[in-house]
Amino acid sequence: MDRKEAEVYLRLDPKRLPKHIAIIMDGNGRWARRRHMPRVAGHRAGVAAVRSTVENAARIGIQALTLYAFSEENWKKRPKTEVAFLMRLLCRYLKAEIKTLNNNNIRLEYIGRKHELPESVQREMEYASEATRGNSGMVLTLALNYSARSEIVDAFHSLAEAAARNGGLSHFKVDEETISEHLYTRGLPDPDLVIRTSGEMRLSNFLLWQLAYAEIYVTSTLWPDFRGVQLLEGIEEYQQRERRYGGLGQDHAHSHEPAKDHARTEAKR
Repeated sequence: MDRKEAEVYLRLDPKRLPKHIAIIMDGNGRWARRRHMPRVAGHRAGVAAVRSTVENAARIGIQALTLYAFSEENWKKRPKTEVAFLMRLLCRYLKAEIKTLNNNNIRLEYIGRKHELPESVQREMEYASEATRGNSGMVLTLALNYSARSEIVDAFHSLAEAAARNGGLSHFKVDEETISEHLYTRGLPDPDLVIRTSGEMRLSNFLLWQLAYAEIYVTSTLWPDFRGVQLLEGIEEYQQRERRYGGLGQDHAHSHEPAKDHARTEAKR
């Protein structure tokens, strides 16, 4: 850690770290535009942010980190030349980072409609995943060709197929636990914290089911400028919040105590 990262880390409670952090990496294009550079330069610069964030998360003991790398909508709304560049950049990243992932005991996984990606990309993804399969530390998940709505659709298709194999609609069981077991993220805890860079205030079709009770932290930092210190600042903000899951917070519970004391005083009079 550098000095700034160490300063923030010392303010954290290591016993209250989020188990799973999800990050919407946004701002590559704006980063490049502000520097009068092509958009692809922003994507290239964003790789350094990924490396710093992943290494810092693993170093402090985060159990799972999910990065929104490429949405299903990107296929339709980005120029083909940019999409092709992103696919090449992904392949280079996967080849270059296997050693770093293994050195940090990180296991690499993916979510999204992987089968729709180019075959050459799928091969690199599979190779990198297999190369880190034996690691027992943090699980790094890349969301590629990902859409939360498509994930839910695929989960219900999977549920229907399971029911058909089991004897038909009478075996079609639907509850929250069963749906979760058919999502791409099965086996992972739901994220405790979701971080969005570049100041945008939306989820952009990312983990809509899993983020139901996640704390949201938005930073104006553009993704290529995001580093370990910004990650730690997001965790610090997370630790200052009270997670209620629909219940009453401690402040609300304590607010009743003076009223009880007042009632006792009035009764004595």
